[in-house]
Amino acid sequence: MATLLRGEVRAILQPAGTAQYRGAYCPPGVPFREVRRGPFDGKSDIAVRTGIDGEVPKLMTFGRGQVVYEYDGRDQQGRAVYRYAPKLSTSHRKVMDGVAEVYAENALNKAKEGQ
Repeated sequence: MATLLRGEVRAILQPAGTAQYRGAYCPPGVPFREVRRGPFDGKSDIAVRTGIDGEVPKLMTFGRGQVVYEYDGRDQQGRAVYRYAPKLSTSHRKVMDGVAEVYAENALNKAKEGQ
């Protein structure tokens, strides 16, 4: 990553924590662990600009606001940690419905193989 500008802090995107995924949509047949996964998890070549008060933004959005990550403190390296926020992401329901289709297709294929 390039040198940080004045007022910027390195950031990393992580899967949702309990606070973010509790009560989020999870279709039948899909393990709840799938709800935690965000499309940009693990991305660490990001910098956020601090506000006048020195604080980082509480939310970070991608895809025209359809994918939301929520600030969750700092890690040991001083990076701002943002966790996927499925309840705030408008694309979450569509993505989870797609995941459900894949799980259903795999279950159907396994059932066919077992015959």
